[in-house]
Amino acid sequence: MEASTRFIIIDDDVFNNTICTVTITKTVNDAAIKTFLDPREGFNYIASEYSEPNEESNAILFLDINMPLMNGWQFLEKFADLDERVKERVKIYILSSSVDKRDIQKAKENKYVKHYLVKPLTKETIRLVIYSQTRVLKK
Repeated sequence: MEASTRFIIIDDDVFNNTICTVTITKTVNDAAIKTFLDPREGFNYIASEYSEPNEESNAILFLDINMPLMNGWQFLEKFADLDERVKERVKIYILSSSVDKRDIQKAKENKYVKHYLVKPLTKETIRLVIYSQTRVLKK
């Protein structure tokens, strides 16, 4: 099994979503990227798209914390209630401008968060994320 080349970006900042999209596109050949400004729409997409029993693809999710309507922590609370199939297929990375140690600690304590990343997303960060997913898949 190969590392995912499907990415989901949930952030209410259009500029950050553009930076992420461009950076991923320049780093990963044939990457499929979905962006959502409204975290509720992103959640609904994940809940429906990744619960399909015949679908085998995985995704890497870059999730912002500070958003209106539903913040990243609320998103993670709802994510915990999803079917196990979805939780296994979507790997969550917090991508935030916050360097608050409380946010970083809260992310570390959440079993669905793989890592806490500080904006902006870089090519090196994407490579490390993909490498870590490849290592997990080979185990």
